[in-house]
Amino acid sequence: MTANQTGARPGGFRHRRVIDNTWHKTACILCENNCGLIVQLDGRHLAKIRGDKDHPGSRGYTCNKALRLDHYQNGGQRLTTPMRRNPDGTHSPVSWETAIREIAVWLRAIQRAHGGESILFYGGGGQGNHLGGAHKGALMHAVGARYSSNALGQEKTGEAWVDAHLVQGHTVGDWERAEVALFIGKNPWQSHGVPRARTVLQRIAKDRRRTMIVIDPVRTETADLADIHLQIRPGTDAWCLAALLGVLVQEDLVDHEFIAKHTTGTDKLLPQLNSIDVGAYAAACGIDENRLRETARVIGRADSVSSYEDLGVQHGPNSTLVSYLHKLIWLLTGNFAKPGAMQRHSWVAPLAKWTTAYRTTPVTGARMLGGIVPCNVIPEEILTDHPRRFRAMWVDSANPAHSLADTQRFADALAALDLVVVLDVAMTETARHADYVLPCASQFEKWEATFFTTEHPHNVFQLRAPLFEPLPGTLTEGEIYSRIVRELGVVPKRAERALTLAARGGRAAYRSAFAALAASDKRVRGLAPTLLHDTLGPTLPEGAQPAALLWGLAQRVAVTHRSGMRRAGHRSAGALFDAMLEHRSGIVFTKDQAKHSWDYVTHPGKRIPLLIPELIAPLDSLATQSPTKTSAEFPFVLAAGQRRSFSANTIFRSDGWRRRDGAGALRLNPHDATRLGLATGATAVVTTARGHATAAVEVDPRMQPGHAILPNGYGIDLPTATGFSRSGVALNTLTDIGWRDEFAGTPWHKHVPARIEPA
Repeated sequence: MTANQTGARPGGFRHRRVIDNTWHKTACILCENNCGLIVQLDGRHLAKIRGDKDHPGSRGYTCNKALRLDHYQNGGQRLTTPMRRNPDGTHSPVSWETAIREIAVWLRAIQRAHGGESILFYGGGGQGNHLGGAHKGALMHAVGARYSSNALGQEKTGEAWVDAHLVQGHTVGDWERAEVALFIGKNPWQSHGVPRARTVLQRIAKDRRRTMIVIDPVRTETADLADIHLQIRPGTDAWCLAALLGVLVQEDLVDHEFIAKHTTGTDKLLPQLNSIDVGAYAAACGIDENRLRETARVIGRADSVSSYEDLGVQHGPNSTLVSYLHKLIWLLTGNFAKPGAMQRHSWVAPLAKWTTAYRTTPVTGARMLGGIVPCNVIPEEILTDHPRRFRAMWVDSANPAHSLADTQRFADALAALDLVVVLDVAMTETARHADYVLPCASQFEKWEATFFTTEHPHNVFQLRAPLFEPLPGTLTEGEIYSRIVRELGVVPKRAERALTLAARGGRAAYRSAFAALAASDKRVRGLAPTLLHDTLGPTLPEGAQPAALLWGLAQRVAVTHRSGMRRAGHRSAGALFDAMLEHRSGIVFTKDQAKHSWDYVTHPGKRIPLLIPELIAPLDSLATQSPTKTSAEFPFVLAAGQRRSFSANTIFRSDGWRRRDGAGALRLNPHDATRLGLATGATAVVTTARGHATAAVEVDPRMQPGHAILPNGYGIDLPTATGFSRSGVALNTLTDIGWRDEFAGTPWHKHVPARIEPA
């Protein structure tokens, strides 16, 4: 397919002068911190970008990647008309009316033949556009869908399940005050996650009263700042954390007062940890036993500890067990709900279900932790003759054909479906497999927000106003979902008329009408995103129709976090909603103190059950389990995905933003490079059980022997005059859906057995 067959509008860059001196408020869309930005515009370009000092969370902070956001807005070819797949695999433009009508016919036919549960919904937001994705709930209700998935299904669900058992929700560190900052498989210098990460890391590193500990097989930029870097062997995190717990218990460094007052289950758990052979586990992870013991003592004797685990361990072996052991470290030392320690926090809208109960997938019976279908099982839920297999897939602002394990297997699964619909701004790798591609306004062309509201003590939310008009031919997700739902004929007309009339009478009248209708007609609650968009939305100021959904979320905050909301100065849900609409730099929507973390814990007597029975056998098995997953055929551990200064997620449909490392180098230890006859700049072939790729080599002493690493965000297919070109390695051509966590089903992207040879 040629570029002009994609219905795309080319981007492009030119020398620009600023013709609009106004500074507009917005935010970064590249990671979960969503730092506040101010920008100046030149036509449809972001000409100047700076951190927004008025943003209550980031306070003027930003990293280098945010300064390149014009490459998102203008760097690739945009879709400007719906596209329909032809029998030969190419795509042709169709009108919105045709696309909506035909998609609705397909959805209804699949629902009638196989049930709405045969339609899998995937995505719905990425790192920057949760507001649009939230409207998919109305369509799921309309077709009776029960299964959904997103990127959390290959990252955070194991941790969420552990959290649900323990403190019943997500926790964050108090980084400004922690005496000890512990990072496990996490490099905040590059991947952030910690608000104002580089500023905070530098402050910790410069303060002699504080200690930074990093557990990571790579000497990262964060490890450079650390007081202690445990450079463990790849994949041995569980042994390392178990050994630290063994020392804490054996040397009586636990907080007995906290344990007695606030926990249960230690009568069985502590003997288990006391029996750990610390010396053997230290040897397994390649760390000197004395160094490991001293690290445990630093943690155990500190007045406060905050910690952060991330994809370095969540994409590796034993990831759910690692999450459990990690959280036991700060719970057994009493580092919860006190200044400088771990805290619970509020949400505008939870990103997952923090519950110990779970459903299972219809074909393989995989655990759906957090209510999410594990990404690694999706092909297995399709490529089968099972009567309950998925028959259709709806993909919203996501690119699973590139981001999920085993690209070819996933492509085969997409080809086997009766219907694939993709909502996106560009003809992505996933869109090329779709039956219909619906073009969306970009994240800077519509009202948008994210629900990564994970800060403590001041939790922040920002509604972003559009910087530009949508490109002609594109629609917001809210409008797309509204049209599909209406075409399906499921909108209750009486309720819609009543809500439309009530909206004209003001918010109080609307609230009363909505509550009454939701109580009498269950369809109103299920279709709430569309009803809010179409009835309340038109009454909002400045064309903020897509933000109508926030009215419902403000009601939720007022119920679930009323005290914190009022401490933040919002007397009611209506006042909170008004503040969301008015304050372009964002707002603090709840304020908590450390002691308020206990308000989120509802266990009997607020006592945290430390024993998770399902994870005791895996903990025991470490004593006999080999941490080595490599073989003579595949002797290297390849980490498929590393954050670097010029790597980011694939919403950058352009290579032009990278000032260095343009092709994404394969980093190797000098000893390995010499043995293989490779040098920096040489080309190597990386082979795994699933595929092979070529990459430029960068010899890096920060790597251990036997460990290799490739960056994330490369290997996307960019349109050219004659087809598509690819720069860098598409990592998931090398990964395997079978290599996944036994509990959560999360992939081992950071632990792929591989062979490396000169090209």
